Amino acid sequence: MKIIKKTKEEFIFASEMSESLANAIRRSVLEIPVLAVDEVEFYKNDSVLYDEVLALRLGLLPLEIEKLKMQEECNCEGKGCSKCMIQLKLNAKGPGMIYSKALKGSAKPVYQDMPLVYLADGQELELVAFARLGKGIEHTKFSPGLVYYRQVPEIEGNKKNAEAIKKYPQGILKFEDNEVKFVDKYNCSYYDSGKEQEFRIVPGKEMVFCVESWGQMPAKEILLEAINSLRENLDEFR
Repeated sequence: MKIIKKTKEEFIFASEMSESLANAIRRSVLEIPVLAVDEVEFYKNDSVLYDEVLALRLGLLPLEIEKLKMQEECNCEGKGCSKCMIQLKLNAKGPGMIYSKALKGSAKPVYQDMPLVYLADGQELELVAFARLGKGIEHTKFSPGLVYYRQVPEIEGNKKNAEAIKKYPQGILKFEDNEVKFVDKYNCSYYDSGKEQEFRIVPGKEMVFCVESWGQMPAKEILLEAINSLRENLDEFR
């Protein structure tokens, strides 16, 4: 495995793997429990946004993951209690933009300055949001990030013709050490259309796997948790 990029927000690596395995890992990311606002009670909303629209914005806010039980595993049997649910309150007055940091409770938004709604002079907003753990297979707001993959391209055929590079878009190929090479094949997603040429750019055996975090957990942790979820699901077949 070759690590191409490793930050808290993004983890990219290349490895020889089948497309079915890559897709299984990608889908397993939706099995990771993530905290998100699930219900909102509005007591006052003078803003230009309907309650439903504002509730959707709150649901997509990345929240710091707390140690909670899944509702279906809690003793309250899904009714909602302090062991499986968190309350966040918001009470604001205009004029001015209301940001995510206005939400007060035991769980904090990952990004404090995400705009929610603008309140004009004299307008007020008062609500209580209920956050719980959920999985992306239930709703995308419970997903921890974006995961995707693609095959790494390879050059097939006569790689000695420098003039043939001119037939390709700029920035993809270079002529080095008397041979046609990629500028950076791990950042290249270009393939030939199948025309007969001196050489062709075809999908290779390696796969580039990319994980982008919304901020609830580091990107590499998302990958590891997804692999654990896949392993647990496979164990059920034993």
